[in-house]
Amino acid sequence: MCGIAGIMGSQRADAIKKMTDIMIHRGPDDSGYYHDNEISLGQRRLSIIDLNTGQQPISNEDDSLQLVCNGEIYNSPELRETLIAKGHQFKTATDVEVILHLYEEYGDDCVKHLRGMFAFALWDSRKRRLFMARDHLGQKPLFFCQKNGGFAFASEVKSILASDIIKPEIDLEGLWHYLSLRFMPDHHSLFKGIQKLPAAHYLVLEDNLISINRYWDVDFREKLTASKEVIIDQLDELLLDTVKGHLLSDVRVGAFLSGGIDSGTVASMMAVLGEKNLPHFSLGTKEKEFDELPYARMVSEKYGMEAHEQIIEPDLIHTIPSMIYHMDEPADPFGFGVYLVSEIAAKHVKVVLGGDGGDENFAGYDRYAGQRLVDYYCLLPQWFRQNIVKKLTDRIPESFGYKSMAQKAAWVNEMSLFSGGERYAQSLGVLRFTHESKHKLFTESAINELGDPSSAEKILKFFNADNANNVVDKMLYTDLMTRIPDHLLTIGDRMTMAHSLESRAPLIDYKVVEFAASIPTNLKLNSRAMKGNHLKYILREVASRYLPKELITLKKQGFRFPLGIWFRTDLKNFLRRLFDQSRFVELGLFEKSYIDTLLDEHISGKVDHNYRIWVLLNLEFWYRMYFEGETVESMKEFSDQLA
Repeated sequence: MCGIAGIMGSQRADAIKKMTDIMIHRGPDDSGYYHDNEISLGQRRLSIIDLNTGQQPISNEDDSLQLVCNGEIYNSPELRETLIAKGHQFKTATDVEVILHLYEEYGDDCVKHLRGMFAFALWDSRKRRLFMARDHLGQKPLFFCQKNGGFAFASEVKSILASDIIKPEIDLEGLWHYLSLRFMPDHHSLFKGIQKLPAAHYLVLEDNLISINRYWDVDFREKLTASKEVIIDQLDELLLDTVKGHLLSDVRVGAFLSGGIDSGTVASMMAVLGEKNLPHFSLGTKEKEFDELPYARMVSEKYGMEAHEQIIEPDLIHTIPSMIYHMDEPADPFGFGVYLVSEIAAKHVKVVLGGDGGDENFAGYDRYAGQRLVDYYCLLPQWFRQNIVKKLTDRIPESFGYKSMAQKAAWVNEMSLFSGGERYAQSLGVLRFTHESKHKLFTESAINELGDPSSAEKILKFFNADNANNVVDKMLYTDLMTRIPDHLLTIGDRMTMAHSLESRAPLIDYKVVEFAASIPTNLKLNSRAMKGNHLKYILREVASRYLPKELITLKKQGFRFPLGIWFRTDLKNFLRRLFDQSRFVELGLFEKSYIDTLLDEHISGKVDHNYRIWVLLNLEFWYRMYFEGETVESMKEFSDQLA
């Protein structure tokens, strides 16, 4: 695990150290560099495998290839044996060296042989050719920029900005999409001219020309025909084998453990596979209705794990600047839990396994079942829904809690106006900024500059693809291609690496993803299952072999904060003072009157706008840090002044 960077152009030798130094949190153990007449490569290393000889960049036998890689290759032992049998000679015992020799054997198809999480760059000095690739689901990040005859890449945007090859400028289209989707889709970043390489793609730079190609996709159409019992056994065996592969390490490995079945199953399998006194890391809250520690303890005690627990009272406003610094974009409330538990874990281990991907692979979110509920609701005439029912639901008092009754009722009614992919695309932005509300937020001049792009199209291009047939599979495929790489795994990578901690996600291994896609939909979303057990049905069946029975029917909670209430009480004056000096209003991008309306409606209790206010708050912090040079510490002081 590490941070990687590279630059081509006249300033490369001076820039590469700045690019790597700013990512020291990704690799505090070591640094390494390569220079020739065209390119400079750099790496910051977090030593996990081959602690003594695994320094990067790594070269092949005749030094014609140079590699920098961020990640782990879990099938490297088998690949190494095969490559040695073919006559290849290895210089190190590190896992990523197999990439060099696979490239010698298979060229660009080398990525098709890798099972792991990775973002790497390989310089072919003979062909003067740069080859870069990112793993199947996008667990590891990779950004690039081509500007004024130069080219730079890095694990983080801030590293590219440190090269001075480009000056920071807001990417308005990226901002437009983020406000609806909660993530930066496909190649976008929030910085104009800086792109990310999408998951499951490789990039070739040759003769100053860039080409980008997809090397992997997943198909939901071919379904398993075996019995339910056989499929459960097969999934159990696959998950055990995958978790075993993810334990590849020369340092101690721990586990994130909440009260959910995803992290609980992974941690339990680690214990079953022989991890003695497995260290696990869990957060708790004083609010008992949100606290999952009692359930995490059930798993811990069953397997005799080494518990590291902490009851937290998050310092929200003072933590946001740190999160934004490591995200290079607005923070997400989901990221708080990851950031805080990673801080605890990093004091004890360098590597943790978690349960990311279980919901997206096996249909664990309410929205998957919610689409069916909307279908039933649509049996009512549209005029009745829009005129009679809407008036009734608008009168439901807002509790400002998580998934309040008022929010659910409004969501169902609003979604009933759409169907198919359009409904799913709309559902992602209804609690944030819809296309219509963005027209109220953005100024006319900003919209004229943008050209009114459609954020829904970023969803529809996957939902309408021909590799999934039914609605649930289409939603799962869309999430795997969008929310997984661009939201969930992005947050997981940045918030763990903020503390120099490597996180691994067995449930999002691409072999698991392919198998999950082949499972009949009714075994993932099972409407006939006992109450509380219809979501993620087949994974619960596997989990029941490992977890205490109390956890199997436990309603999904997740780690969250009462933002809606805080924004009406403790933080309302802070927010008014912040938006009274909004940089986005001063830039002529946002309408102050609409921001004031959002605040007024929220504080008065009329509408819960906490998701929208949260994003706008983060954008104000982000702009001051990346465009005005404010630091994490100075932003904390700024927050104190506004409080």
